Amino acid sequence: MNFLRDAKPDGFVLGIIGVAAAASIFPATGTAETILGWVTKIAIGLLFLIYGARLSPQQAWQGVKHWRLHSVVLVTTYVLFPLIGLALRILEPSVLSAELYTGILFLCLVPSTVQSSIAFTSIAKGNVAGAVVSASFSNILGVFITPLLVILLVNTSGEAHVDASSILNILAQLLLPFIAGQLIRPLVARWLARHSGPTRIVDRGSILLVVYSAFSESMNQHVWSAVSVWQIVAVVLVCCVILAAVLTLTHFIGRAMGFPLSDRIVLVFCGSKKSLASGLPMASVLFIGQPVGLIVLPLLLFHQIQLVVCAVLAQRYARHSPIGNSPVGDEAESAVHG
Repeated sequence: MNFLRDAKPDGFVLGIIGVAAAASIFPATGTAETILGWVTKIAIGLLFLIYGARLSPQQAWQGVKHWRLHSVVLVTTYVLFPLIGLALRILEPSVLSAELYTGILFLCLVPSTVQSSIAFTSIAKGNVAGAVVSASFSNILGVFITPLLVILLVNTSGEAHVDASSILNILAQLLLPFIAGQLIRPLVARWLARHSGPTRIVDRGSILLVVYSAFSESMNQHVWSAVSVWQIVAVVLVCCVILAAVLTLTHFIGRAMGFPLSDRIVLVFCGSKKSLASGLPMASVLFIGQPVGLIVLPLLLFHQIQLVVCAVLAQRYARHSPIGNSPVGDEAESAVHG
């Protein structure tokens, strides 16, 4: 019976698939696309405002001090992923064209997501403070590390430029709302503790907005018409293999390092993600004069796959974990992975 319950389609996952399908049929264009962009930014800012209001200063400080966890997330993002990407060169050109392999390697070099990593950690009842620091730090460093890795590992015709505005955008959209939430915490903390609905709605709503925005942009750029069905299938399978490998490795690395389950949840979700929001602008700068649409296709597909898979994982963690963002025992984790 437990197996049947876990196998039952999850409403959140169905929502992600439904939104992706809707965006593919009715992509946002013109003014609607502009409005969608602003609504998505506001939703993400509100999400971090709520996170800041819910976390006590003590929890936030513990998150900042957890350097072992943050180091492992960074190594996963900028060492493990690139090594997997380089190993997959054996698939070129028999399985993947040169452009699609470049896209696979590029997705392995971009930073981790911020918003969805933290949202899934929150849904799974993991260490939200640790996720905020790990994901934000990874994304900020990625502004510098990703272009350097692309220069070293990928042949690009354009010069890589690091734009300081990317850091300012991260600070303005994520960290400032979080700090504002910390400031208003004395006024709203008790209300948020009694009412989990607003956080739940913003958690899931912001992810659905990101999915709709990403698929709308891909339709507007005619990415799907540039490849055959079999090429798309090949890229999807490769992305699934990459994600499965990283999820498995982060799970066992976290256990080997003795992290409590709340921290292992952070490692799984922050260490396995790749940011479409950071990757698309970087690709447009790093691959000047090259087929950017084809190169970012693997990242686009990986982004959607990771959301669906991690939505399932987060829900399973949540069902088998005690309420709250505190460490829990191995028994709960065994139920998740068993």
